[in-house]
Amino acid sequence: MYTVFSIIIILVCILLTLVVLIQNPKGGGIAANFASPNQIMGAKRSSDVIEKATWILAVVLIVFSLASNFVRPSVSVEMDAPESRIKDQIENTTAPAPLAAPAPAPAQTAPANGEVAPAPAN
Repeated sequence: MYTVFSIIIILVCILLTLVVLIQNPKGGGIAANFASPNQIMGAKRSSDVIEKATWILAVVLIVFSLASNFVRPSVSVEMDAPESRIKDQIENTTAPAPLAAPAPAPAQTAPANGEVAPAPAN
């Protein structure tokens, strides 16, 4: 049913676009093509028909847009929201082990009798 509403919405959008493009902002539009006042619909009525079509299509678009919200497919319970997966990962992680303090360096003894001390090995 959701697919049917989506297709209808797309068709109404296309029709509404075409009807709006037919209109002339200065009131001429399709009425400008009727040069003779003896036409069946006349210049005045053609703009009324286009205006009514615009309003009808706009209302139909709004109604079907709202209706599609009520018939959309429901979300499966098995699907987790991204926030809950992140929250589970945070809660299930373990804290890293604390770092051990570095071992103190061995004390160097001063050389006796003026001997030169060897350089420490790295």
